[in-house]
Formats: sequence, C-alpha cells, structure tokens
Amino acid sequence: MTILTQTSTVPVVEETAQLLLDHYVFPEAAERLATLLRQRLAEGAYDVDSAEELSRLVTVDLQSVNGDRHLRLIHHAETVPKERGAAALAAMRREFDASLGGVPRVELRDGGVAVLELTPMLFPLDWAAEPLAAALTLVARADALVLDVRGNRGGDPDTVAFVCSYLLDERTHLNTMYWRDGERFGQSWSLPYVPGARFGGSKPLYVLTSGSTFSAAEELAYDLQQLGRAVVVGEVTLGGAHPRQGWTVHPHLEASIPTGRAINPVSGTDWEGTGVQPDVVCTAADALDRAHALARTRLTDATG
Repeated sequence: MTILTQTSTVPVVEETAQLLLDHYVFPEAAERLATLLRQRLAEGAYDVDSAEELSRLVTVDLQSVNGDRHLRLIHHAETVPKERGAAALAAMRREFDASLGGVPRVELRDGGVAVLELTPMLFPLDWAAEPLAAALTLVARADALVLDVRGNRGGDPDTVAFVCSYLLDERTHLNTMYWRDGERFGQSWSLPYVPGARFGGSKPLYVLTSGSTFSAAEELAYDLQQLGRAVVVGEVTLGGAHPRQGWTVHPHLEASIPTGRAINPVSGTDWEGTGVQPDVVCTAADALDRAHALARTRLTDATG
C-alpha cells in the first residue's frame, strides 16, 4: 500500500483541480468540480493514508456532477512515469503483449459464422494494425461475422476506424470530435484501402456488448449501428463517449480528464451517459449464442 500524508495529498488534489480548469471539455462543469474538490479537501474528506483510497474518494467526487466515467483519479500499483499518458501506455503495452495484440480469439462456428473477439482494449493503431489486419483478413471469407467487445474497455478511436474499414465498402464518415476550445474539431473516417481483404459492407454483421463495454469499444458498436451496418446484441453499455488524457499527479496516481466529445454524423449525438442501446437485448452471457442463431437464420432465409 502506498502511504500518503497530508503534505502529499494536498498537491495531488490541487493539481487535479487545476487540470480540470485547464483541460476538461466542459468548462462550467470544470469550475464546479474544482470548487468541490477544494471544498472537500478543506473539510478533511481526503485525509486518508493510502493513494488507493484517495483515488477512490476523488473519483466519486469527480463523477458526481455529470456522471462522466472518464473523469477519474486512477491508482497504479507500479510507479507512474511522469510523462503525460506514460502510465496508461506502459500498462497497455503489457496487456497488448499478453492478448495477442487485442485479438485473443478467432473462431469459425457452424453455418460459416465467424467470431472475432476484440479484448481487453482497442490498442493504439501503430501497435494493433498488424494483428487486426491479420485477423480481419482471415474472417473476410466468412458468410457472417460476430464482433465480440463484451470485455473491451476502450482504446484508440483510430483503431475503431481501422476495424470499421474492413466492414464497409467505401470511405465513410464515422464520427466528429469537438475539443475544449469549441473551435477545433476532427473527423473520423473509414479508410479507402486496407491491408488484406475486407469482410465488406453487405454480409450479416453482429456486435456483442455487455454492461462493461466502454469508450472506444462503445464507439465501434455505436458507429456500426447508426450506419445500419451491424445489429448490436447484448446489454446496454457503460456510456463513456469522451476522449481523455492522463496526467501524473503523484508517483502512483494519474488524473484522467476528458478533453473532447464525440458527435455521430447520423444521430447528431453520442452515447455519453446513456450507453449503446442493443437492437437485441439479452444477457451478455447469452449474446454469442443469440447472435449466432440470428446469423444462421438470416443466411438460411437469404438462400431460401
């Protein structure tokens, strides 16, 4: 357990409050949250002796104003590098190596239905392009495809676009990101060309979700659903649509603060706070069998 003292707690909370004011995508909420953190600090609410407990208490307060699940004070058991985002990248790399690059399972089920599991994250594209291209090319020959993101907690929006590129026939506008200053924005599009073979934009496609599916994994499900390209099967997702950055505020603590918000070009909104609503609602445990059955029926009807 990492021991804290009041002299180490105060700068953590003060720096987190200032980062909110400087970077949070919603300035008015940032002011309310910074005031709340400083008030709670003065009241002694953060007088705890472990970094892990401080992270829990501050995270509860950070999410109390608008429920933004990307707003967190994250505890790391190992020492956090000081460079911005380095803590998350170091932990990510270990998971990447342990999960075959985020593609731990490719399976062919009865009836020509392929299953591709993407978990635990959609890793940075410069890491993940090679394993994803190999897996997506492999399943391109299937008659139907099930993407399983039930255990996926987010990742890189560029990787979302990369995956979508294999599931569409032409370059398509997927998302628009608006940033803190209210003037800059960036559009996300599928790619005109991909390494390997495309599954394409016409064969049956299903995306499995759970109550733990989060962030970029939600975007993958939401983008494909809004385009009418995929049927989402499973549970309502967690509801986190804001891209975030991380700042080291203590050797074992990282302040996670959203710096932008996503707007879908079809719906004109996003999944923040509501989650992605499945087209076919069932438990996460039943989602794969349900999607497989739906795919088999659709393929049988098509060959009639």
